[in-house]
Amino acid sequence: MAPVGGTAVQDHVALAEIELCGELIIAASAAEERLSMESIDEVLKVAEERGDASRD
Repeated sequence: MAPVGGTAVQDHVALAEIELCGELIIAASAAEERLSMESIDEVLKVAEERGDASRD
């Protein structure tokens, strides 16, 4: 149980991971077949991250 004084700690990394898991669950439930690695990368926006990193 969280303290009453409003001192809740937010783990932004954990929240981001939970959001990505939710996106994967939604994509998997909408797909008729198993998601390919490319589809998973698209949902997780991996290519965009790799593209940003290669420009640095």
